[in-house]
Amino acid sequence: MTIVIFLGSLLAAMAIGVPISFALLLSGAALMWHLGMFDAQILAQNLIEGSNSFPLLAVPFFMLAGEIMNAGGLSRRIVSFAMALVGHVRGGLGYVGIMAAVFMAALSGSAVADAAALSALLLPMMVHAGHDKARSAGLLASASIIAPIIPPSIGFVIFGVAANVSISKLFLAGIAPGVLLGVALCFTWWYVARKEMVAPPGRKTRREILAALKDALFALGLPLIVVVGLKFGVFTPTEAAVVAAVYALVISLFVYRELKLNQLFDLFLAAAKTTAVIMFLVAAAMVSAWLITVAQLPDQLVALLEPLLEHPRLLMAAIMVLVIVVGTAMDMTPTILILTPVLMPIVKAAGIDPVYFGVLFIMNNAIGLITPPVGTVLNTVAGVGKVSMDDVTKGVWPFMAAQFALMFLMVMFPQIVMIPARWLAG
Repeated sequence: MTIVIFLGSLLAAMAIGVPISFALLLSGAALMWHLGMFDAQILAQNLIEGSNSFPLLAVPFFMLAGEIMNAGGLSRRIVSFAMALVGHVRGGLGYVGIMAAVFMAALSGSAVADAAALSALLLPMMVHAGHDKARSAGLLASASIIAPIIPPSIGFVIFGVAANVSISKLFLAGIAPGVLLGVALCFTWWYVARKEMVAPPGRKTRREILAALKDALFALGLPLIVVVGLKFGVFTPTEAAVVAAVYALVISLFVYRELKLNQLFDLFLAAAKTTAVIMFLVAAAMVSAWLITVAQLPDQLVALLEPLLEHPRLLMAAIMVLVIVVGTAMDMTPTILILTPVLMPIVKAAGIDPVYFGVLFIMNNAIGLITPPVGTVLNTVAGVGKVSMDDVTKGVWPFMAAQFALMFLMVMFPQIVMIPARWLAG
């Protein structure tokens, strides 16, 4: 009955158009009333405490870094460098998009920001070259969701806070899976685009490649600084976010000089608006998370799934299917915040490594950003690239299937995630 009250009130509120943050508060209040402990003061106290977390300070700074990166010319230089490296091969513009997405993922941590940048920069070039518009849009949308997996990742920050898991370990464990997603997209693009008769641009000379590298060097230096700093304990993930924002600002203002001082207010305002939405969502979800714990819902779920606890791979596969279903109807952040407090006790009871679970959980939620009908990244690519939502959805299917296949391969063989993670963390 407790589960019915919580899910029923949440889904009913969402069905009538209540924003997800307020829907979470309403479901929390309904659950509190059902438990006979309704108190507005407790509700307000948990709402405030939900966002009162030092690691969450990373969110606004990573958001700001992403805004500055796109406005300050870092994204464009990364695309130019990728073009110089692989633009000349058959289907080269697709590989440029994938390579640029991997590099940009290590700068912004936001799939939506990367989707907007890649769609604006590369989609017109791909269409002009003769590539199918729907397929190209689908590829760029799929490549953009690498951002929440390769550090710095806002998704890992939110999951780490909600699950009480080391964010630094999550960051380092996400590097190899993020790169493998890019590799999977490369193979899929080769397969689906092999029949297109698109003449690639000429091969760049060594001098032109070196010139592109020199131009993008400062942009490429940011992920290196973040990863090395985290690995050797120079700074925490929260401090890494500040380093990323300040570095991007300095490079954009004084090295590339594409960012003007009069643009800063709009960039700070855009980052602040996005942060406010996320932080209120986190605060509202923490109220529900506290009540879920008080109502002992995780214990009930553990008892329900007890037959699967002795089969961790089967349990992980079942959880991944559940997250896929939820991801078709809900955005990444609320899915993380709602499911994490419910699933973590089950994961721990089964003896599954929380970092390994976190990587696959975030990967699944990231792919959810391109699953219709809600897919935020699909909407971004459709809007920025001036493509119909139906076309983007049609174009994304083969790439999304490859990403899900890779994810379930990691479910069957956890070593794919854990061996590189231990090597990087060690």
